[in-house]
Amino acid sequence: MTSKKQLHLTAFMRPVSLHSGAWRYPGAYPDANFNLKHLKSFIQELERAKFDAFFMADHLAVLNQPEEALRRSHTVTSFEPFTLLSALSQVTSKIGLAATATTTYDEPFHVARRFASLDHLSEGRAAWNIVTTGNPETAKNFGLDEHVQHTDRYKRAREFYDVVTGLWDSFADDAFVRDQESGLYFEPSKMHVLNHVGENLKVRGPLNIARPVQGWPVIVQAGQSEPGRQLAAETAEVVFCSPKDIEGARVLYADIKGRTAKAGRNPEHLKILPAALIIVGETKEDAQEKRLRLDSLAHSDSAVASLSIALGTDVSKYDLDGFLPEDLPETNASHTARAAVLALAEKEGLTIRQLASRYGGYAGLAFVGTAESIADEFELWLKEEAADGFTVCFPFLPEGLENITKKLIPELQQRGLFRSDYKGSTLREHLGLPRPRNRFFEE
Repeated sequence: MTSKKQLHLTAFMRPVSLHSGAWRYPGAYPDANFNLKHLKSFIQELERAKFDAFFMADHLAVLNQPEEALRRSHTVTSFEPFTLLSALSQVTSKIGLAATATTTYDEPFHVARRFASLDHLSEGRAAWNIVTTGNPETAKNFGLDEHVQHTDRYKRAREFYDVVTGLWDSFADDAFVRDQESGLYFEPSKMHVLNHVGENLKVRGPLNIARPVQGWPVIVQAGQSEPGRQLAAETAEVVFCSPKDIEGARVLYADIKGRTAKAGRNPEHLKILPAALIIVGETKEDAQEKRLRLDSLAHSDSAVASLSIALGTDVSKYDLDGFLPEDLPETNASHTARAAVLALAEKEGLTIRQLASRYGGYAGLAFVGTAESIADEFELWLKEEAADGFTVCFPFLPEGLENITKKLIPELQQRGLFRSDYKGSTLREHLGLPRPRNRFFEE
C-alpha cells in the first residue's frame, strides 16, 4: 500500500494516559501526570519524533465519581494547562502546544489573552481546544447549582469563538512601530476596538497584547454531537473525536468535511484526528498480552464509576448483572459519550457489569499490534478518508511512549506516511493551515 498523503499526529498528554490502570503498569511513572521533570522528557521525546502537537485536555473539577473510585484516579491532580505549556515552550522549539479552555465557565478576554501570550512565548505554536464542558460538577465551582444546559452551552460557544478571534485581530500585524527616535510606540489607527454586544456576551476590547504570531492560534474542537459537528464545521481547524471503528469514522469524516464545505470553508483546512490508544509489541500476541495486563490493573472500584460518568447517571442503583433500563434518565453531560455506551450495549448485548469492565480501563478506539500492523491500519484509515491522522493516546509511560516514537514512527516514516523533519516552525505550518487574515485591517 502506498499513499502520497501524510498523517498528522498529536499526542494526548493530559492526562498522560486515558487508561485508569496506566499508573500501575510495571515500570510506569506513577506520578507522570504531575511531575514536570517527566513531562519535559516526554515532550522532548515527542518533538524528536516530529509530532505535530502536545495536546492537553482539562477539567475544572475533580471527576464526578464516588470516593471509592476517585481514590484510584491518577488524574485527580494535574497542572493548569497554560502554566505547564508556558514552561514546556521554553524547552522545545517546534512541537505545537494545544490547551483546552472552556467557553462555558471562562470569559473571552481571558481566553484570548492567554492563548495570544502562549503563541508569542512559543513563537507560533499555540492551539485552543474549544470545549463547552461536560462535567456537571464544574458548575458548583463557578457559583452555580446546576450545569448550563447543553444547547445553551453551544450557543454561547459559537459567539465566544467570534469574540475571541475578534480580540486576536485587535491590532494590525504592523501596528507596533517602536520608533525610538520619534517616540511613537504603536500606530493608533491600526488598533481596533471590538465593541461586541451579543446574546450571551458583551466585550469592548481591544486585547492588550499584539496579534498572535500565527494570526490566530490553531482552533481545535472536540464535540461529536449535532451542535458539536456544526460548530466544528464553522470554526475548527482540527477535530479531536472518538469514533469506535473505521466505518463510523468514515461517516463522521464525510459529515464534518461536508458541513465545512457548506459553511464556505476549504475542507482541507480542517484535520480530523480521532483519539486512539496505541500499544506496540514485538508480535501481535505480545501487544495483546500488554493490553490484557494493562486492563487487569484498572481497579474494580473505578469501573462502575467510569460507566456512570459516560452515561451521565449513577448505574450502581441497578442490577449490575442485568441490562441498562430502556427508560434511562436523560443527561445534561456529554451526549456523545452516552450515545457511544448505548450503541455498544445494544451491539454486543452487554450487561451493566460487562459494560463497566470495558469502561473501567479504556473503551475507545485502540490499535494493538506490531509497528508494521499498526502502520497498515493507519495507512488504511488515511486512504479510506476515515481520518487525517490520529490523536495518539499512550497506554503507560515511559515505555508505551517510547515504543511508539522508536518503533511505530520510524515505520511510518519509511513508508512516507509521516514527516522525517519539520518543514516549518509554527503549528499552522506543521498542519498545512493558512494564516488567517485580519478581518479589520488589510494585509
